[in-house]
Amino acid sequence: MENIDKRNRLDESPFSFRLSKDNTIFLDYENRQVKVLKGKEANKFLKRMEAAEDDKAKQLIMAKVTGNFKRGNERSSHSH
Repeated sequence: MENIDKRNRLDESPFSFRLSKDNTIFLDYENRQVKVLKGKEANKFLKRMEAAEDDKAKQLIMAKVTGNFKRGNERSSHSH
């Protein structure tokens, strides 16, 4: 996994998710909503999260699901 997160951004846990009553998942990056999952996609996501080994693996799953987070051009909110 060291090769995937070279700058150790996932150690900061920038991703989180919320689950609504109707099984809709809201994925957040640095407390901003970036993706919504419903239906089969939401169920698949929850199964992957349950099977994840640790927090860093969960962060990687959320990063991959949201997409566009492996280009190296993300800025932290502190640099604006």
